[in-house]
Amino acid sequence: MDTEILFSSWPGYILALVVIFFMAIFVEFLSHSNYNKWNSNVDDVRVGFVQTTLYGLRIGLGYVVMLAVMSFNVGVFLVAIVGRLLGFLVFGTTVLRKSSYELLLLINFVNGIHVFTLV
Repeated sequence: MDTEILFSSWPGYILALVVIFFMAIFVEFLSHSNYNKWNSNVDDVRVGFVQTTLYGLRIGLGYVVMLAVMSFNVGVFLVAIVGRLLGFLVFGTTVLRKSSYELLLLINFVNGIHVFTLV
């Protein structure tokens, strides 16, 4: 398929989709990472520089994903959305951080099996 997404020199359509997918996941990782709380023993100037660099990387990659979506290619649109959704599921929600018992209760609730426990 001869499609121009971001650059005319992409080596292949599938590779472009994979790159955009992982960029979208990485944007969500940067959006939900807690880089505002660093070790207080480190110099404040260096901490501020690292925080600013990570913020700039997050904003820049977000715009690159947006520009890829603006190519009006359905495949690019879908992998960008799925990448952001998967990134949010992994890094933005507490679903994957719950204990196995809480996950079992959540799955049972979604499936309509209501388990009542006495606490």
